[in-house]
Amino acid sequence: MDRLLTVQEAAKLLGTWETSKERFPRRLIEERRIAFVKVGRHVRIKESVLAAFVESNTVQPITRPRRLRTAA
Repeated sequence: MDRLLTVQEAAKLLGTWETSKERFPRRLIEERRIAFVKVGRHVRIKESVLAAFVESNTVQPITRPRRLRTAA
């Protein structure tokens, strides 16, 4: 079973705690961009959900074949 994180813990894990505190994870919850669990009146986020969110929003670099430069 995954660990259930508080919104504060989720913000720290995402690296947004220093700049926006809980605002970013709460916006993700409000916009239903991530799954969450209601425990009474508290909101918890599964650790695997955050990992999947980061993975799905990771942009891979473009790899182009190297061109050989010729002297002019």
